[in-house]
Amino acid sequence: MPATPSSIAIDSFRRAFGRAPTHLVQAPGRVNLIGEHTDYNDGFVLPCAIDRATVVAAARREDGLVRVVAADQGQALDEFRLDAPIEPRTDAHWPDYIRGSVKHLLAHGIALAGADLAVSGNVPQGAGLSSSASLELAVIQAFKTLYGLDTLAPSRMALIAQEAENRFVGCECGIMDQLISARGIAGHAALIDCRSLDVSAVPLPAGIAVMIVNSRVKRGLVGSEYNVRRQQCEAAARHFGVRALRDLSLETLQAHAGGLDPVARRRAHHVVTENQRTLEAAEALRRGDLRRMGRLMAESHESMRLDFEITVPPVDHLASLLQALIGEAGGARMTGGGFGGCVVAVVPHDLVDAARAAVEREYRSPDGKPATIYVCKPAAGAGTVKP
Repeated sequence: MPATPSSIAIDSFRRAFGRAPTHLVQAPGRVNLIGEHTDYNDGFVLPCAIDRATVVAAARREDGLVRVVAADQGQALDEFRLDAPIEPRTDAHWPDYIRGSVKHLLAHGIALAGADLAVSGNVPQGAGLSSSASLELAVIQAFKTLYGLDTLAPSRMALIAQEAENRFVGCECGIMDQLISARGIAGHAALIDCRSLDVSAVPLPAGIAVMIVNSRVKRGLVGSEYNVRRQQCEAAARHFGVRALRDLSLETLQAHAGGLDPVARRRAHHVVTENQRTLEAAEALRRGDLRRMGRLMAESHESMRLDFEITVPPVDHLASLLQALIGEAGGARMTGGGFGGCVVAVVPHDLVDAARAAVEREYRSPDGKPATIYVCKPAAGAGTVKP
């Protein structure tokens, strides 16, 4: 029987620290069905947590030391103290998500005394499935469980994790990734209002699979155009005198865009229309109208390609290939921050095998790699795991 992230984390903990962990927690990755780059514009998104997660085996310490072993990084070790300044590592990137999460827990006045942690997961990295948010939430969940922080509500956990990524890691992400990892609903997508943080469950119709196809085109949000896109959206909001592009109507955009940089105008057009598509997609899923859902997903992909300019040709090819096969029974689009990563498809179960075969037959990445394919179920958010 293949090893699971839970068994790997427990074994890694024992080997690194010479004792057994007292607790095991997890936080899932996510896929966004529709609503891209709308979260940091106070808009709407429609993600679901997926049944791939980061798992942390943990035990308390009482000496102010945090020790971390990353099983998936060849048992790489990191350690830092809670009574000294917590700074980024200069020689490795993965510890920063952990260090940042702990630093911002402390900044919120949450008292901690230390911990031993072992981390393992099966959320693909660099694919747009929020492996970083999954790691942040798993670490925060570990401390919540170890220290009995029952008043640390899931939405607050998500906000702390977002702070860590924005201020410590340096990626100006919105709240979606962390919030769905904290508040995922098994069997459901979630319509999230990124301003109020209201979460509404949206059931997936019976007989539908969520297929994620990784293009194997690597992406890295901190070093990419992600932060530039956010700055362009903020510039457009300032031009129209609104708090965020969520407050801008399409009519106002079209009527009063004079003087706005043409690139910023296209960025704003994507966000304004994507917000409306996301609301319509939630209603389409509730009605079981997969034909409408597919059209909205196709429109979203085109908007990301032309207005937001975050797709790349291999991802465009994958989306087109899947949409042609699915027809009017579902849809496909790029998902995630862009510049590579994954395509998500809403596919009837009876078309999954055909979709898989088509991708295996007709797609290769620019360096000749086949796509990797995941057929996922909507999962619950962060919590404890039975060993």
